[in-house]
Order: sequence, then structure tokens, then C-alpha cells
Amino acid sequence: MNRDAFEQQARSWRQKALCVSMSYGAGRDEAEDIAQDVMLRLWQMHNELERYDSVESLTALMARHLLMNHQRRRKPESLEETMIVGISPSPHEQLEMKENNQWLTHRLEQLPTTQRTLIYMRQVERRSHEEIAQLLGIETTSVSTLLARARRALLEDVKRRNNL
Repeated sequence: MNRDAFEQQARSWRQKALCVSMSYGAGRDEAEDIAQDVMLRLWQMHNELERYDSVESLTALMARHLLMNHQRRRKPESLEETMIVGISPSPHEQLEMKENNQWLTHRLEQLPTTQRTLIYMRQVERRSHEEIAQLLGIETTSVSTLLARARRALLEDVKRRNNL
């Protein structure tokens, strides 16, 4: 195929390469790169193009294979780099979470001082039972017992609240 004949067909082949690339998931810029590579390869083999029944099919096949190779070479994005869509809670869920937090905060304030302190040290400060016992000057078993009582009291309140 001579240069003039190639130039006459080049636009339609380039458009085919673009469409195929984008239909297989390439973005506009990536599809442009693929189409450019296809056109370069077609030009490199322009003397042999007459032996193909459909240069358009050849173009589509080349575009698809080049895109797959391009995607294989691309390093995968980590979860932090990707945009996560649709996880934010609805306004109703946000209001519910706010009310639950307010209720829990109020309920924690109503606990006896010792129980409230123990829960704070264990859950917020992430202290071990031994550390808490040492700081408060009580036995480790007492820490476990008092924490269990505080948690049980909160659990009962949660159960009563949810049954209303």
C-alpha cells in the first residue's frame, strides 16, 4: 500500500482504534496513546496490508492487544489511592449515629466514677488491666470485675433503649 492510500484510510483506522480502546475500558488519554501506537505499527507494515482481508479488523485486534499489554504493565493502585464512592452514610444514618453517640456519652457520664474511669482507661487509653490496677492501687481481678459490671450495666441500658 502506498502512502496516499494509507493516508486516505488512516483516519477511519485511527477512529476504530480509539473506539475499541475506549470500549475495553481505556480513558481518553490512554485510548489516544493506543491509537497512536496502532497507527505507527500499521505504517511500519504498510507494504503488507494488502494481504489482510480487513485492515479494520486488524486495527481492532491490535488496539485490544496493545491496551491489554499497557494495562498489564501499569502498576496497580493501592486502596488509599483509589476513590471510594458511595460509602458515606445517608443523612438519616448520620442523624441516627449522632443521636446514638449523644445517648452513649450521656449514659457514660451517669456511671459511677470508678466504672467510668475504668472504661475510659481501658477503651480510650488502651491500658492493660495490670496498668489500671497499678495506677488505681487495686487488684487486677478487681479491675476485671468492675469493668465487667460497667459493661453489663451499659449493655442492659442499650437493650432497654432498643426495645422501646
